[in-house]
Amino acid sequence: MIIRSRYPDVKIPDVSLSGYIFENVDQWLDLPALIDGPTGRALSYRALRTLIEKVGVALTARGFRKGDAQCIWSPNLPEYAAVFFGAASIGAVNTTANPMYTAKEVANQLQDSSAKIIVTVPALAERALEAVQLAGAEIEVVVFGEFTGCTSWASFIAVDGTPPAMEISAARDVVALPYSSGTTGLPKGVMLTHRNLVANLVQCEFIDDAKPGDRTIGVLPFFHIYGMVVILCMVLRRGACVVTMPQFDLETYLRLTQDHKVRTAYLVPPIALALAKHPSVDNYDLSALEMINSGAAPMGPELERTCAERINCLVKQGYGMTEASPVTHFTPSDAALIRHGSCGLLIPSTECRIVDIESRRDVERGERGELLIRGPQIMKGYLNRPDATAEAIDADGWLHTGDVGYADTDGYFFIVDRLKEFIKYKGYQVAPAELEAILLTHPSVADCAVIPSADEEAGEIPKAYVVARYECSVQELIDFVAAAVAPYKKVRAVEFVERIPKSAAGKILRRELIARERATRQ
Repeated sequence: MIIRSRYPDVKIPDVSLSGYIFENVDQWLDLPALIDGPTGRALSYRALRTLIEKVGVALTARGFRKGDAQCIWSPNLPEYAAVFFGAASIGAVNTTANPMYTAKEVANQLQDSSAKIIVTVPALAERALEAVQLAGAEIEVVVFGEFTGCTSWASFIAVDGTPPAMEISAARDVVALPYSSGTTGLPKGVMLTHRNLVANLVQCEFIDDAKPGDRTIGVLPFFHIYGMVVILCMVLRRGACVVTMPQFDLETYLRLTQDHKVRTAYLVPPIALALAKHPSVDNYDLSALEMINSGAAPMGPELERTCAERINCLVKQGYGMTEASPVTHFTPSDAALIRHGSCGLLIPSTECRIVDIESRRDVERGERGELLIRGPQIMKGYLNRPDATAEAIDADGWLHTGDVGYADTDGYFFIVDRLKEFIKYKGYQVAPAELEAILLTHPSVADCAVIPSADEEAGEIPKAYVVARYECSVQELIDFVAAAVAPYKKVRAVEFVERIPKSAAGKILRRELIARERATRQ
């Protein structure tokens, strides 16, 4: 059974992403587009437009052609938008990387994406230079500020002229290349076209009523599809303002929300948990806050209610994934239409099927199964991975999400489990295969498997089951992995076992370990 959105289909304009975002920019040129939260430094829409043009000219002068990639490896800053949309405006591709990555992790992404430039900040510049060396390619390092061996931001944008008129095929040309583990395996480049992102923005027009001059906090990282599209793109499309936060700090977030009289917040469950329970919340005036939208990971109904009651605003959820640009489900901004614990309704021009995990047959309303999604926001595919693309998107165009859920009789969806192997730590994706590969290089580890373990603050943490060859301590293994990965990927719990359950084909039976983990918590 195909479940269709209750909303009418939308018309998707055949335009580039930058063209759509800044379609009406002449109406609010003197309003602030982005404000640096820590310093208060503001960038008007007029100044942003100028910077976008300069980035386009600078990239063109370096020989960038349509389809060439630049890597943005930076925390949230106002200039992030200029770099992103500057590349988009000339048909280049933005591949975005997590600031917590190690040099090796960035090098892998640089190699896979064939990036020609990496844009970063002074604090990451030394690691960026190391990543370029590891990648073994001629890649220019541009830094916001200055750093020895890098191109300074000032010299990068010290260019004259106008960017070339670029004919962009919205349906074919890729504009964003974030990396995702998908339903299984190591991170892969997700090819999102101009049409994918424009479609999702049009589909989400009904989500909130942000107006020119309104402000929201850019607390979610722009390298992540949630921050990239739902905050950076959606807010700027409406002429509102993004107040950027380079990293999350609760006191700073609360102060910025108070001082900028934020009406709408886009968050993840760990931040909602802090708003619901942390004593510091009482020290700030959050009375302007009308609505909290949570995504990236499921949030329980009790946390929704507790947060809503404490802040005295609407708290609701959405659902999506990188491969869907990202939104597929959202809860309307009407208290009467909120179902606590639900990720909401299908957005316009989106279809869903729920299929039985074993038989792959469609199930009825109320029955659980894997969610399959179809719509204009679904990715073009994984970069250089036709096998993984075919596994994720079937011949009829259905994206197999790997998430287990059900739909009630009114069309509200509930996510209850995950077939995917990756772990969601505070909204970040952690690939078990990556951690297992590292653990297996330790001389004391004979075999291992990594699974998600429930955690109130983080949502999930990576837990390793280890078959030991020689005696070793839990802390030794935790430290061993921590030295090789970004902080959010660290293994945070280890249990020694006699064997790892596997199928006849040798595939780890993670569900058995997950069931074992859950049983020990009861």
